[in-house]
Amino acid sequence: MLGVPTRPTIPLKKLAPEAALRRLELTIVRRLEGFLQGDHLGLLPGPGTDANDARQYRPGEDDVRKIDWAVTARTTTPYVRDTMADRELEVWALLDVTPSMNWGTEGVTKRDLGIAAVATIGFLSQKMGDRFGGYVMRPDTLRRLPARSGRSALYGLLRKMLDEPFVPDHATGPLDLPAAIHQLARTQRRRGLRVVVSDFLTPGDHELDPNVEPPWERSMRRLGVRNQVLAIEVVDTREIEFPNVGEMLIRDPETNFQRYINTADANARARMDAASAAQRERIRIALRRAGVGHIQLRTDRDWVQDIARFVLAYRRVASMLHAPPQGVAK
Repeated sequence: MLGVPTRPTIPLKKLAPEAALRRLELTIVRRLEGFLQGDHLGLLPGPGTDANDARQYRPGEDDVRKIDWAVTARTTTPYVRDTMADRELEVWALLDVTPSMNWGTEGVTKRDLGIAAVATIGFLSQKMGDRFGGYVMRPDTLRRLPARSGRSALYGLLRKMLDEPFVPDHATGPLDLPAAIHQLARTQRRRGLRVVVSDFLTPGDHELDPNVEPPWERSMRRLGVRNQVLAIEVVDTREIEFPNVGEMLIRDPETNFQRYINTADANARARMDAASAAQRERIRIALRRAGVGHIQLRTDRDWVQDIARFVLAYRRVASMLHAPPQGVAK
């Protein structure tokens, strides 16, 4: 049995893997809305570098430097080429800090590993005009951290997340992960990147059948209708591979469930490992059905390397994963 942590297990200075991320870029495949000129493709015509449709030249309104001479030569009528607006990206990260995230057996808690994931995505999205904001989900409230641009603003957001008071075991409240995701989608209407960091474990949900939807799947699917969504699943190694430590008391920090398990019994460990693997497989399938990107981070591995590996792989398949149905434009 472990007590509630009293301080962060990762210092702020270790949440800045800028050198490792300098040559990486998180691919954004959704067209964005925005107010500032940035580096990402917008929804409407405007100042930008990507060519759009050609239209007839309007004297006194259009710049003669934008005349499309190839179309003009074919039609004998002056035409100009519009461009798609370049907009800034707005990123919002939802961090789950419920009691189940306080667990950790490898020198770092799942909660602090989630903050490290938020930091890594934040540094990947640092571009011209891009803004990064966050939500911290507790059982009783959803704290909003305003979106701002710049590296100093990102450090300030990470400091606030690290200083967030720890939630004690069996804390109750009206807020759960589906409600927090729904509130994120409802309050942030502009298209952008949404990052949900959690262990995706629902208190009292003992279902292992992948065909049964978890409670949060519908909310994730709705969030992905207008936004590019990245789900970061945080797990501890001892949640997947139970150690041989003899008789052990297992209890759920969010419910009243507790039971003694003899981990020296190989058959008992095998059954627990199989159930845990089925639980994680159900989460993976549900996130895939929701059409969101999925990264699994473990407390016994290098989180920067895992995210970098995902970014490199996602760059190759992003356009295929988020391609619209045939005959429908993005």
